[in-house]
Amino acid sequence: MVKHIVLFKLKETLSPAEKTDIMNRFKTAIEALPATIPFIRDIHVGLNENPAEVWDICLDSSFDTLDDVKAYAIHPAHVAAASILKEAKENRACVDYTI
Repeated sequence: MVKHIVLFKLKETLSPAEKTDIMNRFKTAIEALPATIPFIRDIHVGLNENPAEVWDICLDSSFDTLDDVKAYAIHPAHVAAASILKEAKENRACVDYTI
């Protein structure tokens, strides 16, 4: 099994209300993906509650193989969900590891 963890930092120029709206829409869209992408084993989006930390969003997901992660990345439903962050994202960090 492969864990796919992604952290997102939103632009500081966004208001708190804009950040909250974007984060909630992203969470809803991503967590709905298993209904469309059957090879997602588990997926959850956490929204940071600690303003002292750098990252705003943590996507935690599981797949059977790294090939499944790669297929997920280009799947049209994932691309559409990810586009919610397109203009709002300042930075992204990712790690994929075998468990």
